[in-house]
Amino acid sequence: MDDNRSIWDVGATGLAGSADSPLISYRQVGRIFTDGQKDFIACAGVNLDIMPGEFVCIIGPSGCGKSTLLNIAAGLLPPSIGSVHYGGKEVSGINHKVGYCTQKDMLLPWRTTRRNVELALELQGVPAAERRRRGQAALDKMHLSDKGNRYPSQLSGGMMKRAALAQVLVYEPETLLMDEPFGALDAQLRMSLQRDLVRVCEDERKTVIFVTHDLEEAILLGDRVVVFGANPGRIIHIEPVALERPRDLMSLRSEPEFVRIWETLWNLLAPQIGEQA
Repeated sequence: MDDNRSIWDVGATGLAGSADSPLISYRQVGRIFTDGQKDFIACAGVNLDIMPGEFVCIIGPSGCGKSTLLNIAAGLLPPSIGSVHYGGKEVSGINHKVGYCTQKDMLLPWRTTRRNVELALELQGVPAAERRRRGQAALDKMHLSDKGNRYPSQLSGGMMKRAALAQVLVYEPETLLMDEPFGALDAQLRMSLQRDLVRVCEDERKTVIFVTHDLEEAILLGDRVVVFGANPGRIIHIEPVALERPRDLMSLRSEPEFVRIWETLWNLLAPQIGEQA
């Protein structure tokens, strides 16, 4: 690295380059963690614009700051340097415009599926009748119409993940932040949930930032794929995915454009994984 450059200047790339106003803007974002003995730079020099209704997937090696970027956009962490703007306003606390879905389900075992889904509305003081209406609508979207009275222990793994998605959708966020939500699922369940997620996001014009380690998943779902490198985490490439919507997720894998994008992304990602190993 050039001695005249700050560590925070690394990887200063990733602007969308559109004349339209972005919904989410990362500007020179960096985040450093310390354990009292040494510092760890999770990400540095991150510039990225995400447009309304866009589905952006982020891939990269473990520990390169992907989840950190979601936490900053959600207002759960402040950046150490730089800023994140949402709808033109700097994120300086909990961002109530976003819904956050993680790999780990957050269902409470003593509440039924319906009451788990309605929990966020209950905490917001939404009247019972409105909670019931919106809760049922969220269950319907996730094909859980008749599972509302079951407890989490009575649900399959796929149903639990669907319930977790319904929990996020019920309070109607305009943006979904998704941190490897399907990472623990088998291939069949993953494909089914990918289809449902794409359907809901296209129908409701959700904006999505989706972190994944799966190259196929990133291409199948995303309008753009953002590739991160490590040490420190920074954007090394942004690949547009010029595949028409609505998408047939089953047939896309055989299309030449899918294969080309996969090879491009793998050639970028493989050296990062090798350095980490």
